[in-house]
Amino acid sequence: MTEPAPAERRDLIAVGASAGGVEALRALVGGLPPAYPGTLLVVLHMPRSAPSALPGILSRSGPLPATAARDGEPVAAGRIYVAPADHHLLLMDGHLQLSRGPTENGHRPAVDPLFRSVARAAGRRAVGVVLSGSRDDGAAGLAVIAARGGATIVQEPQDALHPWMPRAALNAVEVHHVVPAAKIGPLLGEITATTLAPASALGPDPLLDAEVAVSEFVPLSSDQFAPPAGFGCPTCGGSLFQIEERPIPRFRCRVGHAWSPETLLDEQAEVLEGALWMALRALREKAELSRRMAAGGRDHFLERAEEAEAAAATLGELIARLGATATN
Repeated sequence: MTEPAPAERRDLIAVGASAGGVEALRALVGGLPPAYPGTLLVVLHMPRSAPSALPGILSRSGPLPATAARDGEPVAAGRIYVAPADHHLLLMDGHLQLSRGPTENGHRPAVDPLFRSVARAAGRRAVGVVLSGSRDDGAAGLAVIAARGGATIVQEPQDALHPWMPRAALNAVEVHHVVPAAKIGPLLGEITATTLAPASALGPDPLLDAEVAVSEFVPLSSDQFAPPAGFGCPTCGGSLFQIEERPIPRFRCRVGHAWSPETLLDEQAEVLEGALWMALRALREKAELSRRMAAGGRDHFLERAEEAEAAAATLGELIARLGATATN
């Protein structure tokens, strides 16, 4: 006689945060019920060279032990695993995988790779949580978790020290729960305690498989699944390909660097400003050299100096206007 399959519960929790995320994470884990049976996988944006003190902070903040994730480690119930610096954290076949794959939105670890891998590995057992942070990392990955049947939670923007990541997620996904960070822990207790009704398994998703493979550092040609976008990658200069994924179109280059439209615009602005400063330096040097040459009685060098100084003044005004636009 065939035994019935064990009841499924939403017990694999992927959490993403950036600026202001430590405070939100402390509030979240502090609200978890004692002996909480779920597993939390946490990505917090951090400097590449800095060791993270986050596991110790989270262990002291709530009932579950938190450790830095180790490559190949099997996931265990009632544990918190934190992505270490300069590594993506992925869930693969019930095990943790650390990868130095391409950055996403300029980050490694990044939230979207974790969310995609958990959506692919856990399906409707997954819960995606977006906390305080700047820009929009996590929004695209949260949409994948929702599409694969998982639950979605976003910290209430008014409760977040930096509300942009929560707002981006809310703009991208019809989120199941929007609550303050202190209420997410008790909410996770309720969600994980609820048995899921039987449902048909979802079919394969070639795009999701390809994007998880890129995060694993598996070589993959972006033009196999996306058309050229006509833009260059701010990180490596390679051609970008547009991934038509609703509700968030995104961009990847041949080696895998990924960008949301908002972050790509921000990075392009930085590249543009850098080029303008280089041009301003060149004009000022030209003006200075021309004036030195004009001191010898050669008037045409004086004209060149004045032209370069006028162009430099115009360029300086343009840089100032671009900076004012970026802060508004």
